[in-house]
Amino acid sequence: MFEVSYDLAAMLIAAAFAAGFVDSIAGGGGLITLPALLLAGANPVQALSTNKVQGSFGAATAAFSYARAGHVDVRRQIGAAAIACAASCAGALLVSWLPTELLRMGLPVLLIGIALFFALKPGLSDEDRVARVSPAVFAATVVPFVGFYDGLLGPGAGAFYMIGFVLVAGYGVLKATAHTKFLNFASNVGSLAVFAMQGAPWWAIGLAMGAAQVAGARIGSRLAMRIGARIIKPLLVFSASALALRLIWQMW
Repeated sequence: MFEVSYDLAAMLIAAAFAAGFVDSIAGGGGLITLPALLLAGANPVQALSTNKVQGSFGAATAAFSYARAGHVDVRRQIGAAAIACAASCAGALLVSWLPTELLRMGLPVLLIGIALFFALKPGLSDEDRVARVSPAVFAATVVPFVGFYDGLLGPGAGAFYMIGFVLVAGYGVLKATAHTKFLNFASNVGSLAVFAMQGAPWWAIGLAMGAAQVAGARIGSRLAMRIGARIIKPLLVFSASALALRLIWQMW
């Protein structure tokens, strides 16, 4: 039934539940599921593409939960989502052509910077602030950049969307989280479409992990909406720091 043994499938499903919970609040779910898939015997392309299968379910669940609660105006975000999807497709298509090792070397520095920003910057709350650019400029600059990166590599994309929404668009932490999940879903779908055409994903285990992601994302998004910045900020700092440390460990 699954591409792996039942004990490994149980491990992957449990990892997906935890990832769905964490990712719906602060991003960084790939920090849990990607190593689990590699440990289960997937090669890097299989792991990345299967992670997109299951991650799409979690991102969709979180995005729907936030939108239903009124934290995202879906109609106003369709254009940005389409740009994220297209940029992610481009990133996935070029994954074998660009110097991804160079990007991986700089990624830990960026993630540690994001963690320090959210940990040390005073005044971050669920209240919106003055936007530095218009929504159109944000959609034309930040969104395609992060979407392309999400298709090319993936880890930390949610944190990059978050800091863009908070620092550039002026969103409060909860609103930024909600919009991040919506764009995360769009970029996941874009890159998944490319990987699916290449026949890379493990579909059976990916769909089972997706069901676990749905359960974790539902719990996580409800908790985030109830508590807001008090839980989002520390989890974001933790996930960005942990991902940076893992990438440094992999390099050395």
